[in-house]
Order: sequence, then C-alpha cells, then structure tokens
Amino acid sequence: MPVFGAYSRYYNLLYRDKDYAAEAEYVSALVKKQLPAARSLLDLGCGTGQHDLLLARKGYEITGVDLSEGMLTVARSQLGALDSRPLSGSVPDQHPLQSLSLNFHQGDIRTVRLDRTFDAVIALFHVMSYQITNDDLRAAFSTVRTHLNPGGVFIFDCWYGPAVLTQRPEVRVKRLEDEATTVTRIADPTLHPNENLVDVNYQVLIRDKTSGDVEEMNETHRMRFLFQPEVEDFLQEAGMRIVDASEWMTGDSPGFNTWGVCYVASESVES
Repeated sequence: MPVFGAYSRYYNLLYRDKDYAAEAEYVSALVKKQLPAARSLLDLGCGTGQHDLLLARKGYEITGVDLSEGMLTVARSQLGALDSRPLSGSVPDQHPLQSLSLNFHQGDIRTVRLDRTFDAVIALFHVMSYQITNDDLRAAFSTVRTHLNPGGVFIFDCWYGPAVLTQRPEVRVKRLEDEATTVTRIADPTLHPNENLVDVNYQVLIRDKTSGDVEEMNETHRMRFLFQPEVEDFLQEAGMRIVDASEWMTGDSPGFNTWGVCYVASESVES
C-alpha cells in the first residue's frame, strides 16, 4: 500500500491534537519577516490542507500540491464544507469565506510544474524528509526554485541528523478518538545510519465504536534525516541559500536535541 494511502482516511483524527493555528501563524510570520508584501503561496506536500485553510484565512492566495489523491480528497471536502464561521483555533486577521483563494492539485513535488510562480513556497511536516535519495532532493529543490518569484522565500522543515543519531528513534504509541472512531497507531522505527534513513513502520488499528469492528492497516514511511552542510549544497545547486535555520516553532539554535529544524531560504545573490 502506498504511503498515505488508506492512512489518509484517519490522518486528521491522528493529528487533531496538532496546533495547526499556531503553526500557520509561525509560518506566516517567517514569510512576512523576509517578504512583507507576500501574497501568493505554494504548499508542496499539503496533505489534507489544514495549514492551507488557515493561511488562506489570513489572506494568502494558496495553491496546495500533494501526491496522495486520498489526502486531497479530504482537503477538498473540508474546503467544500467551510462556512463563514472561523476555523478552530485562534487565527488573527481572518478573512471571510467569500474572499478565500485556495485550490489543490495532485502532483509529485519532484516533477510538478504549474506554469506560474509564487511569492513563497512552503513544505511542512517533514515533506523534504520524504525525499529519500539525493536525486529526489535535487528534484524537489528544483521544483521550489522553478516556482519561486524573484526575491521569494522558501520555508521547510526536516528531520535533523545530529538529533536523530543522538537520541535514536524509538517505538511510540498514539491513541486518539472522536465520537465514532478510536485510532491506535504504533510506530516501530528501523534506523539505517549509513543511508541517513529511518523506516517508520506504522501499525494502525481503527475501532468503530458502534459496531466494535476493528480494522488494521500497515504502512512504512521511509524518512531521510538531513545535515546542514548537505542542505546548503542542495539549495546552492538550485540557486538558493539559507537565510535562517532554527528549531521548528521555538526559534532556538539547532542542536543534538533538535529533531525538527526549520530552514528559511531565498534565491542566491548570484542566481
């Protein structure tokens, strides 16, 4: 089963405790710091569109791209179900439903070409760590540069190598439920240190509260952890450079305890 295949049906439930509103505010602040007039935004690996819905409510013109049609089906259904009431969470400067500019496209972030450019490109929730080979990363960074306006900004987060090798991935269990369903996800990782990869083997158990029926799904997500010198090299090849690197959401300097690093990049002076 492909990554995020059947998994997409329960994705929002599994991450209902994720503070998308705070993350959208954080990303918007990073964009505005580099490019105060930014309006158009491309989200590569948009998933179910949770960040995009919130960023659109802040006035951005959003285009989301994802490889998983299942994820996009959820994203489009959420967009269709919106009304003029605020989305969950505290979102400053909300724009009314009628003014939202938000659309989704199915595509591979390594190869997609939309024949337009954007003020900002984002790739959140470790999308770049799903690019597991050097060629994958080069292609994804090339996609970013192709779609970035002159003076534009690129923001992405990824698994950070020093922390992954220091703390080592371990088995984790997550349980969440809503009025109809209970979901238990067991993540059993396998580290491949010589390849800079981690196989995260997911076992997902979904229990219907009404019938008591239990469904089991199994998926393996292969993740690439990155080190800053190689990030610099990949960006340089694509005509970009690092403007800032910090721990995701905190702004602290990356270190041995920093699993998620947020990079802010822009076009190189020479490009």
